[in-house]
Amino acid sequence: MSHSASINQGTLYVVATPIGNLEDMAPRAVRTLSEVDLIAAEDTRHSGKLLRHFGIGTKTEAIHEHNERNQVPRLIEILKGGKSIAFITDAGTPLVSDPGFHLVRAARQAGIRVTPVPGACAAIAALSAAGLPSDRFVFEGFPPAKSVARRAVFEKLCEEGRTLIFYESPHRILESLKDMSEVFGDGREAVLARELTKQFETLHSATLAELLEWVGRDANQQLGEFVILIHGVPRVEQSAVDEETGRVLKILLEELPVKQAAALAAKITGLKKNKLYEHALALKRDGQETSEI
Repeated sequence: MSHSASINQGTLYVVATPIGNLEDMAPRAVRTLSEVDLIAAEDTRHSGKLLRHFGIGTKTEAIHEHNERNQVPRLIEILKGGKSIAFITDAGTPLVSDPGFHLVRAARQAGIRVTPVPGACAAIAALSAAGLPSDRFVFEGFPPAKSVARRAVFEKLCEEGRTLIFYESPHRILESLKDMSEVFGDGREAVLARELTKQFETLHSATLAELLEWVGRDANQQLGEFVILIHGVPRVEQSAVDEETGRVLKILLEELPVKQAAALAAKITGLKKNKLYEHALALKRDGQETSEI
């Protein structure tokens, strides 16, 4: 729902903060945090260090995933009363695998102006330097903590053609890489970005199997904050499917929809379903064009 903001209401500023290097703090972010009436921070103790570094003395309150829903009505009333609030999280751009969604949504539904103050974002920073296709990508945040649920998420994405971006914590990095290697395939190209903008920043390109082995043998590479980027499944040319497989697909397409024909052909031939799906689409398209002539 879209509303025109009242001139008597305050503004909610969604302010990005550095993910490590304090020099990445934007001048506009410093000014905004200095001028607002209240800073809503994910962790006031953590953000306090940042605010003191820049000489910002604005009052702060803790708004995090455990109290956000309860605090939102009160913050909305403050905004309606004409005061402005800046929302920050521990690092990076709020709402990107961070709290803030409920506050921003409620503010917009109330017709309150919401203004982004852009800055650092680990996912985008990693993508910009990874050397993987960046024109289309999927951000998945943190995978589930349990292996069964984590693998289920990966399996739904294993045919995805866009670059995949995940966050991961140090105590689960090895388990996640192991599951990724098994689900996406040992040879899938990937990049591990660790401690971006910090002293021990690392960006390492390799296959998933090689990344697992590399991280496993070096305890230092198991520390810090991680972004994992995985190359999507590349589009394949029709010629990549051999003559016999093409014949099987043609027979199946006479009786089945494209998706089912590709899935059954994958079971028969052992080839990747996404490759067969692309080929089946091409066959179906060629058949339709021929019938129209």
